[in-house]
Amino acid sequence: MNHYDITIAGHKRSLPICRVTDDLYIGAFVIFGDAPLTVACAGALLDKAPEYDYIITAEAKGIPLAHEMAQQHGDDNYFVARKASKLYMTGVFEVSVRSITTDRVQHLYLDAADAELMRGKRILIVDDVISTGESIRAVEKLVEEAGGIIVGKMAILAEGAAQQRSDIIYLEPLPVFNADGTVKE
Repeated sequence: MNHYDITIAGHKRSLPICRVTDDLYIGAFVIFGDAPLTVACAGALLDKAPEYDYIITAEAKGIPLAHEMAQQHGDDNYFVARKASKLYMTGVFEVSVRSITTDRVQHLYLDAADAELMRGKRILIVDDVISTGESIRAVEKLVEEAGGIIVGKMAILAEGAAQQRSDIIYLEPLPVFNADGTVKE
């Protein structure tokens, strides 16, 4: 298996290159369980973050990042756009999303109680990787429907064409790959 070596917030990692389609492969970046990297990335993103009132992320891989950013910033709360509506959620907002790493359409949900806290507040959207931007767009829709004011969109990595976006802040670029492990032009 091919790997892509990358340094993120001072931490070197070797990402396995995984097949998405016959002609598209990605470097698999998984922050789960990598506490030193999560802590370092949260601090590096906070150094670049605009002023905000609350952070929101999409379930699931952005959760440790959002948690650590909130912890380091001294925030009491952060929000998670959930992949399923829970029994305790009331007045649920819903949007559909298709991520590059998921083989089907997913739904993201936000509780009305969270939406009420967001109304009129400055919201920072964070995620581990921005690639196609579909997950970020879905979270944007939830925040807008809740009446929040989006002040920034941040990720640890910008993958492929996302590197060219002027509306996101990220720590490192991540290329996409051909089947042989070479960088796709």
